[in-house]
Amino acid sequence: MTTEVIDVPERGRYEIKDEEGTAGYSEYILTEGLLTLTHTEIDPAREGRGLGGRLVRGALDDARSRGLAVLPLCPFVKAWIGRHPDYADLVHRAPRG
Repeated sequence: MTTEVIDVPERGRYEIKDEEGTAGYSEYILTEGLLTLTHTEIDPAREGRGLGGRLVRGALDDARSRGLAVLPLCPFVKAWIGRHPDYADLVHRAPRG
């Protein structure tokens, strides 16, 4: 299955597309230097194909290439990062004071 993750800034989300069209999305809020991922959804008819993971990986790879920290408010994104520690360095850490 061929997929593509694209940033759709006017909608505030990343979308994953496959041969059938848009399969899901991950909503975000972008502020200076920080990408807050708030909600991820995959079309129920397409669940179980690994699309959610590919979507999150694509969004995080884009954040890394842009030098953005990530705040994973979405439970799916947070759990995905927990299973892929090579992305943990992207997670925003609040300053200790």
